[in-house]
Amino acid sequence: MGRFVVVVLDSFGVGAMDDVPEVRPRDIGANTCRHIIEAKPDLELPTLEKLGLINALGKEIGKFKFSETAVYGISDLMHEGGDTFLGHQEIMGTIPKRPLIQPFNDVIDEVYAALVEKGYDVQFIGNNAKLLLVNDCVTVGDNLETDPGRVYNVTGCLDLIDFNSIKAIGRVVRSVVKISRVIAFGGEDVTKEDLIAAIRENEGKYIGVDAPKSGVYKKGYQVIHLGYGIDPQVQVPTILGKMGIPVALIGKVADIVENDYGTSIAGVESAWLFEQTIEQIQKMENGYVCLNIQETDLAGHAEDVERYADRLKVSDAYLAKLIEKLSEEDILVIMADHGNDPTIGHSNHTRERVPLLIYKKGESTKYIGHRKTMSDVGATAVDYFAAPKTENGSSFLQLLNLEK
Repeated sequence: MGRFVVVVLDSFGVGAMDDVPEVRPRDIGANTCRHIIEAKPDLELPTLEKLGLINALGKEIGKFKFSETAVYGISDLMHEGGDTFLGHQEIMGTIPKRPLIQPFNDVIDEVYAALVEKGYDVQFIGNNAKLLLVNDCVTVGDNLETDPGRVYNVTGCLDLIDFNSIKAIGRVVRSVVKISRVIAFGGEDVTKEDLIAAIRENEGKYIGVDAPKSGVYKKGYQVIHLGYGIDPQVQVPTILGKMGIPVALIGKVADIVENDYGTSIAGVESAWLFEQTIEQIQKMENGYVCLNIQETDLAGHAEDVERYADRLKVSDAYLAKLIEKLSEEDILVIMADHGNDPTIGHSNHTRERVPLLIYKKGESTKYIGHRKTMSDVGATAVDYFAAPKTENGSSFLQLLNLEK
């Protein structure tokens, strides 16, 4: 037993899934990896290339060639669409469940009743559509920064209420509603008046606090994402944490996956996150580490090929440094969670297969298959530690030359 390390290059997909013409036609032809390489013929990614990136892509392009020593595969997405939150829950071993899409006002009365039952002081605010004000310092309403009807925000003033109390309100909301996510968060130097002044209404039925305008992100920001049908008890971090096995979640994954027994380090800047990852690896003789590199995804949303390629170069160089720290027993998996093709003509995620690039000293030239779900990575992680199974996924550990 040693260390099991997962690096998620957020949005670095390797081609549209077969169901895209039926379920997501705007993503037809998407291939984040191929289109970036084609657009940047001078780009060099020697570590990823050696580990089998082009093998997973399935086509040599320019100077990028197949690796003769790669241990690799590809994986479909089991969750609907292509979502970072749901993608990471899937990676951790969750069976994705289909959420509802509905404005907050469709469920506001049920949420109000649940909060009142728990002893909260709750008021309705708004003209046409309404949102809720809880204990005079927390609002509950639609998220205005994503597709309508998919996410509700629980937004709090951390000078008036602590983050654990905001989370508790979020969990009450989560227990009632069936949309994809409830995001509970707060910031410092934010007043009730700031939240109310930032209330916006869309289409007469969606209403919420414009979070950037409220100032909640500027100081002391804390957040937790609560997903529909997500049970942390059957996910990798909780399973391993309960066994006393060290767990470290780094980057955006620290914000979106529950890790009550381990270390969570949030952040965005890629080099800093890799440094934190290497530090965590060096601290543990055995344990599980998952890193999310978000800046690739941000470049995809900005439709910025240059920035995307630059973040890949940084990641490639740090992956080489990370590999130097690994021992004979360690396993490294490099993957994505969906696509975000900056050349496709829109700025949203793209529904793409993801690469599975595996490094273990002494292991070479192996294809682990076209996996049906990214949960196979989580299933392999718990198998590696001889831990109870995740809710979803099939281990590929038996395909590697490693005794459990």
